[in-house]
Amino acid sequence: MEGDIFSGMGKGTEVDGKVLQTFQNNFVQVQDILDQNRLLINEINQNHESKIPDNMSRNVGLIRELNNNIRRVVDVYADLSSSFTKSVEASSEGESGGSLKSNGKASLKRIRSG
Repeated sequence: MEGDIFSGMGKGTEVDGKVLQTFQNNFVQVQDILDQNRLLINEINQNHESKIPDNMSRNVGLIRELNNNIRRVVDVYADLSSSFTKSVEASSEGESGGSLKSNGKASLKRIRSG
């Protein structure tokens, strides 16, 4: 079943369980950050609607935290993209029929018969 997830990547490409586990862990991490962002946004909105000066001042820190969380999500996705590209390149190096370049396009190799 694990191989089915990435079956469209290329002919004969296999993604091992360790790579899938890394992706799963990173997606869980991103979801946790996004859940935290939802709570931050709700609090920011409540503070804004209250128009209480102390609450409005608190929003400055909350918005900074929200921005930092967004940066963290971007970093995790960048790491995922890099890891994915490396795993595809590593698994396709051994293939004789073709490979998937880092830009996502297939590179076909001609095989000459003896």
